[in-house]
Amino acid sequence: MKYHHLLFIASLVLPASSIVAADNSAAQVPTATEIVTRMGANDLQRQASTEGYAGMRRYVLENHHFDKRSEITVRVRADRDGTKHFEVVSEGGWKAANTHVLRKMVESEAETSRPDMRSKTKINPENYDFEITGTELVSARPTYVLEVIPKRKDKYLFRGRIWVDAQDYALVRAEGSPAKNPSFWTKSTHFVQIYYKSGAFWFPRSTQSVTEVRIFGTTDVSIEYFDYTPVTHNTVGVLMSAKVTNKP
Repeated sequence: MKYHHLLFIASLVLPASSIVAADNSAAQVPTATEIVTRMGANDLQRQASTEGYAGMRRYVLENHHFDKRSEITVRVRADRDGTKHFEVVSEGGWKAANTHVLRKMVESEAETSRPDMRSKTKINPENYDFEITGTELVSARPTYVLEVIPKRKDKYLFRGRIWVDAQDYALVRAEGSPAKNPSFWTKSTHFVQIYYKSGAFWFPRSTQSVTEVRIFGTTDVSIEYFDYTPVTHNTVGVLMSAKVTNKP
């Protein structure tokens, strides 16, 4: 099975400012440029205040044409610079999809999380133009809604909308489609990512994507994020100890 149409989704997981310390300063109605600038500043603040983050994910793929399902659960840890490290802890279902789709998504995200690659995929003025289209309440919190227009046709960029928390300037929701069709086999792809606030930090909650692929039909991929926590100087030692203890 071709998996190129899903690697775009992997590149969008945890973009800049998706995990960011809360900013409680008062804010006036800003321009799109001011909103994006604050998002970037908070991303730098997050990097300075933690050693990264750690958590778990569950990937589920369902193909309606073949009536098949696959699932993997992975442990993820991100360094301060955003580089991600993954460990598959369990898998089941359609083995071909696990090997050639879900594991490839994880590998692709690890690759695009490197600092030299992240600059090419960040939600920032270097990669996108922005237009503010209004405000909306999301989970009872006011947000700014921005249209994002990619500056180049790149399979790791997207065209769509983002919702930015009006108080914390953190990403609350993102949805759209790839700026460039990643494959001849792909007819269309649409994704929705949701984030939530826990304490002083924002974490991903879920990603849902629907892809129409020639021959293979509709493929749904969902990602559930859980047990996400910021990594501090104290927890780094705990994580390293656990890793040594769990060695076979």
